[in-house]
Amino acid sequence: MGAATAAWEAALAVPGPTGPPVWVHADLMPGNLLARGGRLAAVLDLATAGLGDPAVDLVPAWNLLPPPAVAAFRGAVDADDATWARGRGWALAMALVQLPYYRDSHPVIAADARHVLGRILGDG
Repeated sequence: MGAATAAWEAALAVPGPTGPPVWVHADLMPGNLLARGGRLAAVLDLATAGLGDPAVDLVPAWNLLPPPAVAAFRGAVDADDATWARGRGWALAMALVQLPYYRDSHPVIAADARHVLGRILGDG
């Protein structure tokens, strides 16, 4: 648990957003994103949509995209270092909550949480 604590503390140390809140989806998990022909076709489940930190919508960099695509994604969204680090913190927080909650009831979400933790904590 030391690596997770260190990653969380690093995220907390990052400066907050400098601009006004923006519209965010705030739950861009793989099951909420539909693709067609290799492109994003739809975003589902708008229950958590609202105004917030744009970093929360960077979570697909850790839960969905393969490592070679992450740099292109970051460049396309033009995320500065602080926003990117907060996005990593959001991905970490979501995975840490999802894994114990869904471990027995939803193995696909639990597997995704393990995947995200592996990516963030360096073993995946």
